[in-house]
Amino acid sequence: MAAYTPPAIDGLHLVSHPLISHQLANLRLKSTGSKEFRALVANISSILCIEATRNLETVQVQGEGPLATFTGEEIKPKVGLVPILRAGLGMTDACLELLPENTTVLHIGLFREKVSLQPVEYYNKLPAVPTVNKVFILDPLIATGGTAIACVQMILDWGVPISDIKFLCVLGSETGIRNVLKACPGLELWVGSVDPQLSEKGLILPGLGDTGDRLFNTTA
Repeated sequence: MAAYTPPAIDGLHLVSHPLISHQLANLRLKSTGSKEFRALVANISSILCIEATRNLETVQVQGEGPLATFTGEEIKPKVGLVPILRAGLGMTDACLELLPENTTVLHIGLFREKVSLQPVEYYNKLPAVPTVNKVFILDPLIATGGTAIACVQMILDWGVPISDIKFLCVLGSETGIRNVLKACPGLELWVGSVDPQLSEKGLILPGLGDTGDRLFNTTA
């Protein structure tokens, strides 16, 4: 069966690519172990990061090459990565490999309460005032969207405008994506694929299972 393609949604950037489709098919397999799962998440994260940073502003720089001087370009804004703990850590290193040396990692811990499905904050490592110009929130899954909305709101409350926030996600449910973009107008959401269904417990179907447990080889 072909991958599901959602209707056009303002703010949604669906990164359709054969490499993502290939990696995602292997991510979905129950038999995929933690080591391979981490590698697959990292591979998809690299593609998402490349696409989501396409419009970052650059400045010209002068350099000395082996044979001659040259004029190059460097990324101008200082970027902050915000992985939502713990699963967002699985996307962080792949993005750091591509972004400039002065990129900052700012951790936020949120979990979804099992009965109410509402987000609960348990960790916040944001400085008192913003230290970056652009924020990329990282979380492999958007299910109901509650955790994503809570994190975006934390970044807004910190003082970063919605125009400088992007959300990178390996897989989202259509319901969750709609919830996030309705609650956070102006947000750019970059996602590798979209699934059409949620279970009664708010889990994406077919989904990936618990990405935190699968990334770090723990038991739910």
